[in-house]
Amino acid sequence: MRRVKREERLPPVPPPAGLCPPLPGCAAAGRARSVEPLDEQGSLRGWHCPPALPRAGCLPRAPRCIMQCIRRQPKRTVSQENILLEQSRRVAALNGIRLGLKDDKDLKFLLKGSQLLKVKSSSWRKERFYKLQEDCKTIWQESKKVLRSPESQIFSIEDIRDVRSGHKTEGMEKYAKDVPEYRCFSIVFKDQRKNLDLIASSEDDANHWIAGLGKIIAHSNSMNQKQKLQHWIHTCLRKADKNKDNKMSLKELKDFLKEVNIEVDDYHAKKIFQHCDKSKTEALEDDEIEEFYKILTERKEIDSIFQMYSDPEGFMSCQNLVRFLYEIQQEEDAVVAAPALIQRYEPNERAKRGNAMTKDGFLMYLLSDEGNIFNPSHRKVYQDMTQPLSHYFVSSSHNTYLMEDQITGPSSTEAYIRALTKGCRCVELDCWDGPNSEPVIYHGYTLTSKILFSDVIKAIKNYAFKTSPYPVIISLENHCSVEQQKVMAQHMTTILQDMLLVAPVDGNKSQFPSPEQLKGKILVKGKKLSRHEDPSNGNNNLEAEDVSDEDEAAEIEDESVKTKVEQKGKSDTLKLAKELSDTVVYCKSVHFEGFDDPNHPRAFYEMSSFSESKALKLAQESGTSFIHHNIRHLSRIYPAGWRTDSSNYSPVELWNVGCQIVALNFQTAGTEMDVYQGRFQDNGFSGYVLKPEFLRDEQTKFNPKSITEGTWGTKKRLLLKIISGQQLPKVNKSKNSIVDPKVTIEIHGVQQDNNKKQTKVIENNGFNPNWNEEFTFDIEIPALALVRFVVEDFDMSTKNDFIGQYTLPFTSLKQGYRHIHLLTKNGDPYSSSTLFVYINIQDCD
Repeated sequence: MRRVKREERLPPVPPPAGLCPPLPGCAAAGRARSVEPLDEQGSLRGWHCPPALPRAGCLPRAPRCIMQCIRRQPKRTVSQENILLEQSRRVAALNGIRLGLKDDKDLKFLLKGSQLLKVKSSSWRKERFYKLQEDCKTIWQESKKVLRSPESQIFSIEDIRDVRSGHKTEGMEKYAKDVPEYRCFSIVFKDQRKNLDLIASSEDDANHWIAGLGKIIAHSNSMNQKQKLQHWIHTCLRKADKNKDNKMSLKELKDFLKEVNIEVDDYHAKKIFQHCDKSKTEALEDDEIEEFYKILTERKEIDSIFQMYSDPEGFMSCQNLVRFLYEIQQEEDAVVAAPALIQRYEPNERAKRGNAMTKDGFLMYLLSDEGNIFNPSHRKVYQDMTQPLSHYFVSSSHNTYLMEDQITGPSSTEAYIRALTKGCRCVELDCWDGPNSEPVIYHGYTLTSKILFSDVIKAIKNYAFKTSPYPVIISLENHCSVEQQKVMAQHMTTILQDMLLVAPVDGNKSQFPSPEQLKGKILVKGKKLSRHEDPSNGNNNLEAEDVSDEDEAAEIEDESVKTKVEQKGKSDTLKLAKELSDTVVYCKSVHFEGFDDPNHPRAFYEMSSFSESKALKLAQESGTSFIHHNIRHLSRIYPAGWRTDSSNYSPVELWNVGCQIVALNFQTAGTEMDVYQGRFQDNGFSGYVLKPEFLRDEQTKFNPKSITEGTWGTKKRLLLKIISGQQLPKVNKSKNSIVDPKVTIEIHGVQQDNNKKQTKVIENNGFNPNWNEEFTFDIEIPALALVRFVVEDFDMSTKNDFIGQYTLPFTSLKQGYRHIHLLTKNGDPYSSSTLFVYINIQDCD
């Protein structure tokens, strides 16, 4: 057989939805239908990508089971192939219009696809074909792995966090320096998936991919909830249409219902089907599918609310909308808000001209930001940012460089980028001597990988103020020799330049400057030479008491680490270079010797770091004293040494005594991180949240362990009704069953407020479960309380599967009928998964 030249080959085409039927003992069961050609070395390229047209160079003899699968498939005629191709084009065009990208050249390029070089290492660069699928929501990628499933070759655009041009990831920095930046780009994912580093064949191709993906992501993010729901359902409908005839048989309808997480028995499925099948053709098409869509997306719980305020013709007047907003939603500016909401969300032009709202407009309002449970005015900076730095909770990361555990996990500059873009304002650098006189960052005495100090400083410079303009604190855990300390100082001054704060700002010399005064500045936290030590005496490397803030590795309970620490011993006393000392202005690290003597207070800029166990002991035994300490000084808390798996502790008890820099492992998802992100989504996601007044008042007598009468705020009663859920996803794909959702409501705050209640389980319905269950919570200290909603898939025999959650400060709750837009375990929003609730807050007697 003639070897096919590279330029003669057609690009691979993503597999059609239909797959091979399972055959006994067939390793290819459920896989694609054809075999790819030989590559240039004559080896099998895999059979995942059946071509739309016949291709030369096919393998003359494939494994027998695969050939059986291929023979069993009915062969399409040329006309059938053309019809399918035309249908795909039409679907792609319609989805392009939905995204507002009609006839967009970048979108057309992505739909056609192109060859890209995938980069994994300096020795691994492979050419792969990438293509946007016609749903305009997923990317198909060619794979050479013979037994790889078709599903694993597809990733969703919703999973993309960022598309970066040039050498903007660690992989590109290391492995693609020889390629011009204008041909390089990287896809960064939201979850823990590795970055996808790609090289295009030309600058134009790279620009098409970067611009095209950017447009789709931007338009997808700007879609309202109803548009997202329509797009998702139409995608599921097309997926259920196995033979691609744009019709839906009864079997396809049942498959679709299972896909969207609804368990319907044969009788009810047939009843729905017959109701919609007006033409009696035993297949739904066009208007019949639309009728099915309307039945599926009906929201009876919202219809009943709308009917209470609408007229018999189905219109809610502006006056009645004002009543609803004022009486139910507790909106103080209802008179101003009502006409604006009609103009913003009402799709019916007749209703809009009559200054009224239809049921569709009402639903769009309730699904919008204005109908969200989180107060939209708190999405921007609204707090006083002119208070001293010590008066704020500060979003802070522990072992920021780690992507996984603290013993063998990888270190990466990407971890710093992710933390900073999540609003983190204090990052940790664990610094050690490296080869070639270049300091490195890693978890000392362990097998975690190492990254260059200079690369981390570059990443901090590039991403420090992408999310928030307020100051970033670099927390140095310094284990370096004097020579490499000088290199650290040089890197910070030359890379950060004007960003690095090297002198006090004008103002009060007895307290911290404010976040407002420090906007755009990077502060260094570390050891500093004492004032009486004069470096002009010729000794520029005067010894400090202890160069390292806290040697956290010495606390790790892993035996291999303990042995290395013991071997190192206490004899190695590190000296502090003046150059590094000079970079520390406001965050001088000192050992905690006890709370201040009122007659001889320490300098305000002296701060201490505490392990979680020591900090919790102080909080429990000396809560009020700790609060007074944290009014004037900064306190940094870090996880216990036994948390080698990078697990987290609850930050709430330490916030309750005013600790500002409560550092968590950002790489580890879970309840603690959910609560953390919930706290810091307040105040415009700026990374700084103003502490309640009773944690800033020097005369305060507040003690979270024993609540007494005081100026802590009015006790509140939260009346909460969990009404329904919408499009709850099946996260555990290994289970065959439909989701059985239940909701847990948690209160996190002072000890008296901590509480948890849960709904009943709704069996076999993740699409539109209804609970209609009411709960009551009494909140002693509302200013410190957070509310967490957790949705799980109940399992009687094993641990429940986490579906989604949402956490917010009690003070950010909006009242009335509200939607809760659920987040994934990593804190990213689902496109259309929500809870519908009713909230009422009252003063307690």
